[in-house]
Amino acid sequence: MINLDSREDVLRLDPKEMHRLTCEFSDQVKQALEIAENSSLPTWGAKPDNVILTGMGGSAAGGDFVGAMFDALGTVPFLVNRDYSLPNWAGSGSLVFAASYSGNTEETLAAYDQAKKLGANIIAVTSGGKLADQAAADGFPVIGIPGGQPPRTALGFLMMPVLAACIKLGLLPDQDFERLISLLKDSADAWRLESPESQNPTKQMARELYGKPVVLYGLGSWQGAVAGRWKGQICENAKEMCFSHAYPELCHNEILGWVKANEQCSNGWGLVTLRDGTESPKMEARGRITADLVSHAAKNQYATAIGDTLLEKMMTLTLFGDFVSLYLAAMNEVDPESIDSINILKAELVSVPLR
Repeated sequence: MINLDSREDVLRLDPKEMHRLTCEFSDQVKQALEIAENSSLPTWGAKPDNVILTGMGGSAAGGDFVGAMFDALGTVPFLVNRDYSLPNWAGSGSLVFAASYSGNTEETLAAYDQAKKLGANIIAVTSGGKLADQAAADGFPVIGIPGGQPPRTALGFLMMPVLAACIKLGLLPDQDFERLISLLKDSADAWRLESPESQNPTKQMARELYGKPVVLYGLGSWQGAVAGRWKGQICENAKEMCFSHAYPELCHNEILGWVKANEQCSNGWGLVTLRDGTESPKMEARGRITADLVSHAAKNQYATAIGDTLLEKMMTLTLFGDFVSLYLAAMNEVDPESIDSINILKAELVSVPLR
């Protein structure tokens, strides 16, 4: 059995230092905000009709959280686009963030070309590659971020410049970034390897989830976005299947899938409910009643956000899930950084035409 308090056990299959990168997330957020502050953004005369972030995988993950900020605090629509093409309604009034960590993501490059043809205002967020070259040649702002690490560990670099740019452009209100960075540092200290399992809730949760298919339920829309991030991290880092959904929608369909779920998996399912901690009585009741209804197949665990603002809550809850995924990877005895299947797929797609 893997000892989650053992440096050798946890880091033996982590040659790319995914655990270290996760522990240093607060530093990454700080550096990303400094990059954004020093980036030159044009002053566009009119407020955009809408804002779109186009990207894939880890490069798009932060867009879901910026979108939640727009839903709660913004005055124009925000969409995360994960495709080769933009929605039909996109146009010259759109502000498009093209986010690609490598700068060579084929779907993002295709969507960038379409945004340019539509006459949209574009801001590129990338570490280089074709996207940086093309945007610079076309005269669009490029927010350059450091490269050299897996995109899923670069959430701060990919998200914070987008958030800071939206604040600078008057599309979102100011945020207390100093407090956010402090909360993230304190959280990482509480959840890192050196924190013993007896006092470390991320290790305890990984232990409970080990060997089971994992289902993540967000107790609301932004919690559902964080559940989506957890799903991606568990799939990529721990190399195991994971599913996510959000309340209240799951109460109208997926709840019935649990009726026979115990017959599908004799070892039981791992269920985690992600919550704000200040949900309405109605939403709390949904979570409690659902957990009771599915208890024959899954033992529910809660993960509760830390902080006062929406941004703080989303980011601390996200970091919690990152640590859980890494401890699951250690227990599964897999390299959390390895993405062999994705690399094989990309290599096969190189020779396939877009249309």
